[in-house]
Amino acid sequence: MKDSFRQSMAWLHTWCGLACGWLLCAIFLTGSLSVFRDPITRWMEAQPLATVAQGESLDTARAVDHAARYLGEHAAGARFWRVQLPQHPGEAMTLTWRLGDGTRQVALSADNGAPLTQGLARKTEGGRHFMSFHYMLHLPVLGFWLVGGLTLGLLVALISGVVVHRRIFLDFFTFRPGRGPRSWLDAHNAAAVMTLPFLLMIAYTGLSIFYTSYVPGPLRAVYGAEPDAYSRFQSDLSNSAQLPLSPLGPEGQTVTSQWSELMQRAQVLLGQPARLLLIDRPGAPGMSVRVLGLADTARPSQALFTPQASVLFDGVSGAVLQVQLPEAATLAIGERIYGVIKSLHFADFGGWSMKWLYFISGLLGMLMMAAGTLLFTIKRRIKSQREFGAATAGVYRVVDALNVACVAGMGVACIAYFYANRLLPIEMPGRALWEIRSFLLVWLAALVHALARPSHKAWSEQLLCAALLCFGLPLLNLLTTGQHIGRYIAADDWQRASVEGVALTFGVLLVVALRKLHRKPDSATERGRRSAKPAQVN
Repeated sequence: MKDSFRQSMAWLHTWCGLACGWLLCAIFLTGSLSVFRDPITRWMEAQPLATVAQGESLDTARAVDHAARYLGEHAAGARFWRVQLPQHPGEAMTLTWRLGDGTRQVALSADNGAPLTQGLARKTEGGRHFMSFHYMLHLPVLGFWLVGGLTLGLLVALISGVVVHRRIFLDFFTFRPGRGPRSWLDAHNAAAVMTLPFLLMIAYTGLSIFYTSYVPGPLRAVYGAEPDAYSRFQSDLSNSAQLPLSPLGPEGQTVTSQWSELMQRAQVLLGQPARLLLIDRPGAPGMSVRVLGLADTARPSQALFTPQASVLFDGVSGAVLQVQLPEAATLAIGERIYGVIKSLHFADFGGWSMKWLYFISGLLGMLMMAAGTLLFTIKRRIKSQREFGAATAGVYRVVDALNVACVAGMGVACIAYFYANRLLPIEMPGRALWEIRSFLLVWLAALVHALARPSHKAWSEQLLCAALLCFGLPLLNLLTTGQHIGRYIAADDWQRASVEGVALTFGVLLVVALRKLHRKPDSATERGRRSAKPAQVN
């Protein structure tokens, strides 16, 4: 009975891992990159170093006054206004508003309020592209549910894998290089043990973040199925501090011209600089202004969850309606639990060291899945199981191609996305969308290439392509923008310097992988290949 159960778990682990493994490799690689979505976005926006490197301090009060003046003149009657303040000297501020015919956006100079034709930044999704692909594959509805199903499959594969491998923790200390399938199994086990707690946590929290979508029954039972049900649910969860203070201006007058004073009051209340202003129903009697604070990333919070700090003002009188301090104690217990779950998944705690730990763990998780899918094909080369009858050889060929495309091909597509950012014309309509299309087209080309070429050559050629692209990225950046890693370091811009540094590191690792791939196999591997020939004929 026990052996029968383990055999069933082994079958489940094999086929669940294989069916989910290909897309999960892509999801984990893009998820790992999305941990650094802000530095990636800054690198892809390519703001001029000459202004970013200046030692001047930001005058956000003056920038806010410029924003208020521009919106009052050009966006009167809009449903909402959004002011994204610059975070570094020389950066532009972004104004967004919604009218009846759609949403408009403009970039203004923070120094003089003049509109910038192209802005100081390139139009790009930046690191947000990796995050969007990570949780919905750029397929808004289908992708959302597909990723949820794959995440469930990951949990099933993890649990069944623990059941199957009785000596999994002992095998962690055993690695036998050059032993064919045994080496791949050792690598699979070692990566699994190192990342098992992380993988269980990341899969569970990834599902839990969207609990009202994946399990909508409880929400509908309590709040009904009306469009505002979720808003009422969130309102009940909120327990923000209510601090009505004295009005800022005369009763009945909007305070558009006094935004800078509102922002300064918010900064005093929150103990943080402002990063974003949200104005609802501007110019109307019910106008409100919400100021969101900017947490200090140089001094990461010791708490697992730190809420987004914000102050809500009455847009007519300037009275403070609501204060959300950056302290979880001010939230209801349900919102605190949800905040912890989100913080665990997005690595919104522990500062940069925690982000690097998530990044490395995510890559190890991807390598664990890649080793598992490769192990399937290597074992079948040695002894075919003929699971698909006469079509078995063709199915194995497709599995080989999917292995190449979803591991090496995804790496090529990711680095090609950075190339598209630098090579597409700056004024090209729909530029950000074409960057994403370039990523998807390169990934599709990698799959076609893997199907057209023998497996061993496809691996070599795609790994070589990815390595060359990684090494060439700093040169491309220098030729197209005049910027490079040395100038970033000189300007103390370590975020953008790290993007190119990581690209070069990946290039070195890919070269190492290529050398391993072309290394002459030892006698044990040769014996395995010779013994595989009769099985392939039958």
